[in-house]
Amino acid sequence: MIVNGVGREIPAFIDGYKSIVPYVTPHGREPEKFKTRPHTGKMLPGEDKLLPDLETAIRECGLEDGMTLSFHHHFRNGDRVANMVLEKVARMGFKGLKIALSSIFPVHAPLVDHVKSGVVGGISCNYMLGPVAEAMSAGRFPFTVVFRTHGGRDRAIEAGEEQIDIAFVAASAADRAGNFNGISGPSACGSLGYCLTDCRYARKVVVITDHIEPYPLIPASADETLVDYVVMVDRAGDPAGITTGAVKDEKDLLRLKLASWAADVIEAAGLLKEGVSFQTGTGGASLAATRFLREKMKKIEISGSFGMGGITGQMAALLEEGYFKALLDTQSFDQAAIESLRSNPRHQEISASRYANPHNKGCAVNSLDAMILSAIEVDTGFNVNVHTASDGRVMGGSGGHADTAAGSRLSVVAAPSVRKNIPIVIDRVLTVTTPGATVDCLVTERGIAVNPLRKDLEDSIRAAGLPVVDIEDLKNKVEKETGGQQKPFLVSRIVAVVEYRDGTVLDIIRAIS
Repeated sequence: MIVNGVGREIPAFIDGYKSIVPYVTPHGREPEKFKTRPHTGKMLPGEDKLLPDLETAIRECGLEDGMTLSFHHHFRNGDRVANMVLEKVARMGFKGLKIALSSIFPVHAPLVDHVKSGVVGGISCNYMLGPVAEAMSAGRFPFTVVFRTHGGRDRAIEAGEEQIDIAFVAASAADRAGNFNGISGPSACGSLGYCLTDCRYARKVVVITDHIEPYPLIPASADETLVDYVVMVDRAGDPAGITTGAVKDEKDLLRLKLASWAADVIEAAGLLKEGVSFQTGTGGASLAATRFLREKMKKIEISGSFGMGGITGQMAALLEEGYFKALLDTQSFDQAAIESLRSNPRHQEISASRYANPHNKGCAVNSLDAMILSAIEVDTGFNVNVHTASDGRVMGGSGGHADTAAGSRLSVVAAPSVRKNIPIVIDRVLTVTTPGATVDCLVTERGIAVNPLRKDLEDSIRAAGLPVVDIEDLKNKVEKETGGQQKPFLVSRIVAVVEYRDGTVLDIIRAIS
């Protein structure tokens, strides 16, 4: 066993996984010298990329057993393309396919049967929720799932660690030459930032859409130089499914308290000044924090440089009202955000590589002043878990959590100290998603715990009159009230590897009994 930089024991070998490189520090691993090469192609004058059906496209791409297919999740729980493609390849008799789906939702439940039948022989993703997560947690998959961050996924593709044979892109609109976007047509889903690197490096790219426009489609998320084929279907996805999953109500009184204090911490840190940049997530506390930050910006008459991440209507409103000069959007979370991306040129779609890849020449998270994060568990070392519940079930994943914590000047975790009599602040998180070295403080309803690495921040928070608590004392109080952390019964079998954004192994996930 190898003990990595967050104190986790990692096996020297994991069946079906690449060579183990243990996590050491947030910025310690150097990138490969060169990126993998994009694939070339050729189209003659008069040739048409629009094919009659999906089966024809699959055959034209030369699919073989064991190849890797990629999909993106911009429709979230309204995605139809992944299920559509897997059903077709199953009927065509393919086996052992590896699936690189940026995030997996309840709608992707058919994946479980495709694993059982042998059609699917491997999965990598950044987030997992629903029946697929339940089956994996129970040890029903004969392979080890790989969890990455949003930036880590694009890094792995560019480095050649995740070699994609065919990228299937769900687009709300395309033209016959392959130019496509997510803001036109009846199924508009917004930014398509998670598929852009796939399109650049995949051996073949197939755009699946329900809306064809005359050439040239403008604007284009990616252009015809990257696309091999286009297929027209009845429905590429349901935009109504975009707001399910991580997007939560912001009206809960506890979340409002957490949000208010989180905004106060950003102000106390001295970051709330002209040109500030921040990202808030899609949890209730984060959504509410956006509103509190707007009120503060209005009061002191400042505007920010940019907002980023999965963009909501609240963030779009800040742009329209002049509180931000720009929005950088990897994923649009509601109709207001989609309309903003469609109509406002200062609302820009960006790839996940530009967003958070640690091994390019500069990613946007490095320019973030502040980030507000959620948590399932936080331990006394400030390590955060957003992968597994207290009983060991997988119910999420990093997404951009670890990326933004590493890049931003201030990372604030906002979470209640207890949920349903289950302690959130504990001795040791079940799964490390984000290393404590990149987490600056934890905001709870009982007070604000500050990482000892940030004595300057603690001094500023105290000077602002905010309640500071020691994380050990906080843990002890919660433990006394709830009876403490109930450890799940886990079997020895490893079902997933949690990679840090640089490709090192941060943790492993074992099956539950």
